[in-house]
Amino acid sequence: MTSNLQAYRGSLLHFFADPAFNANAHEWHEDGLLIIADGKVQAAGDYAALHATLPAGTVVHDYSGKLLMPGFIDTHVHYPQTDMIASPSEGLLPWLETYTFPTERQFEGTTHAANVAEFFLDELLRCGTTTAMVYCTVHPQSVDAFFAASEQRGLRMVAGKVMMDRNCPDFLRDTAESSARDTEALIQRWHKRGRALYAITPRFAPTSTNEQLQLAGELARAYPDTFIQTHVSENEAECAWVRELFPQARSYIDVYDSYGMMRPRAMYGHCIWLNERDRQRMAETQSAAAICPTSNLFLGSGLFDFERADEAGVLLSLATDVGGGTSFSMLQTMNEAYKVARLKGSYLPALRMFYLATLGAARSMQLEGTIGNFSKGAEADFIVMDPQATPLLQRRTSHCDSLEELLFALALLGDDRAIAATYAAGQQVHVRETT
Repeated sequence: MTSNLQAYRGSLLHFFADPAFNANAHEWHEDGLLIIADGKVQAAGDYAALHATLPAGTVVHDYSGKLLMPGFIDTHVHYPQTDMIASPSEGLLPWLETYTFPTERQFEGTTHAANVAEFFLDELLRCGTTTAMVYCTVHPQSVDAFFAASEQRGLRMVAGKVMMDRNCPDFLRDTAESSARDTEALIQRWHKRGRALYAITPRFAPTSTNEQLQLAGELARAYPDTFIQTHVSENEAECAWVRELFPQARSYIDVYDSYGMMRPRAMYGHCIWLNERDRQRMAETQSAAAICPTSNLFLGSGLFDFERADEAGVLLSLATDVGGGTSFSMLQTMNEAYKVARLKGSYLPALRMFYLATLGAARSMQLEGTIGNFSKGAEADFIVMDPQATPLLQRRTSHCDSLEELLFALALLGDDRAIAATYAAGQQVHVRETT
């Protein structure tokens, strides 16, 4: 082991597989030890077994009574919409026109973009989110501002410039050619620079012409290790609009498929109104679904069908979708995901919710082994969760009889206050203020 070791003691949980399909999907140590060197995991396991392997004099940071987990991964979120979270509207399309587009116009200014990026990242870290797939605006400078702020913090982030050349205000409209040119320049500037990764980002099919979607697909083929992110089948009115705009398409997601945008590292937000063939295509192409329960409930978009997605073998993850989403907290997102599953007649155990917010998301992004668990060599992004963060949590968790019960209480009762500390690549990037 190297000389710059960091060691952290506490209860320790991470996943090797999806608990819905594997009875031995997780590793849990009530008294565990996490050992880090050079920003990567060296070992994770039982304290009694691992402590003896530490060189003499190694400082052990003691988080006894708290839970060490990989950092949360949010697979669909809009940083420019931070300032319009909790804006009232009768539905998705009027919400876009009334709040989203005017808010995003402000990102013409680099100072404003930088200011929002700083706050947004601080909020993610306060909630224990160490990686996110982030939508910027049509302005290339919004991407530069975001990646500059995440680079300063040493974060593993995915982001991209929105591509949008029709059915939007003139002040936010690019062209097929300019969007492709700007996207390629941003890929070359930021993709794989430090911990930054780029996502080709057509906003959603109705705001892109056939020409723009064609160019987005060409970029996806030219740069196969980039990500793709967009929206699909979020809202019934939106789906009807897509049928009008793309009458030749078999379905909404078939629009993207016809332009070569269904592949590994493609992340589709919402996926509520898919049919059986759509889900099969997602599984066949290893395209992933970002499930956004707080946003779907807030906008009245619909309920995600976990059971049918699992039957098809779709890669799944959880996402906040701020600003349609109503919280940056992945714990609050789990809370609503559980209720969505119940309303659709299925059950989502706490173990699976925490899997979807960590390793499940990493797998959906084709980043297993890089982030998402404590496998040796993985980047040391982790959080410290406090089961006694609030009086109610303290009272409830004091008599939990199982790990499932403890995690369920954290998911249903927890929020940003339950995150005692957040680490990125082994460096502390957030610590909860105590009074």
